[in-house]
Amino acid sequence: MSSIPESRQVTRIPRARSGTGRALQKGQQTKAAIVEAALGLATHIGLEGLSIGALADVTGMSKSGVFAHFGSREELQISVIREYHTRFEQEVFYPAMSAPRGVARLSALFDNWMKRTSIEIDSGCIYISGAVEFDDRTGPVRDALASSVLTWHAAMRRAIEQCKVLEELRADTNAEQMLFEIHGLILALHYEARFLQTPGSMGRAVQGFHNILARYSAAMPGAAATTAPAAAAKRRKVFNQTTTSKE
Repeated sequence: MSSIPESRQVTRIPRARSGTGRALQKGQQTKAAIVEAALGLATHIGLEGLSIGALADVTGMSKSGVFAHFGSREELQISVIREYHTRFEQEVFYPAMSAPRGVARLSALFDNWMKRTSIEIDSGCIYISGAVEFDDRTGPVRDALASSVLTWHAAMRRAIEQCKVLEELRADTNAEQMLFEIHGLILALHYEARFLQTPGSMGRAVQGFHNILARYSAAMPGAAATTAPAAAAKRRKVFNQTTTSKE
């Protein structure tokens, strides 16, 4: 089994005192702390690397104590997927809802996705690593993972369709195709930046998004050609600053 990164060591969880009226609340807090530790491990060693024993080690609990909160390793993995999806929505989806519908909101969704991606280049993405682990399997864990990804894709697809309704994208824009291309940028970014460590990958992903917008834009070709490079340059500057501050 892969060793546990020192950066993922967590504070040992105090055992709940029995015989108190707060036992249920403490049990929920303990379970949440276990999921937190499991999520940290999963981003580094994958969902398949999770085990009751590993979590007992990092939380300071007994194996039976960890097991009592989930009942199985499979349920533990599903709980981690749900927690990851909740955080993804909080960081990527909900903040973008304050932007006006149309290209502004679609761009906000992509910007937030990129910000999260810039962090996960170091820590790892469960959506991507999980797809590699479970692409050829069946069962509840794969179903939970696929459902989370499809929920996110549905949100992006709705944003694209809204752009068409507002006539900011061409009426003949195929939302599935556009989503495929945008998602492809994120996958390519992980491969280039995380695996190959290619310099400038973040900027190329940002430029790629604006190239996609320009191709599907309902605006006059000249206007799209003028505004897209400027917007892309602005985003590249923001993400370069983010990357530099991390380093």
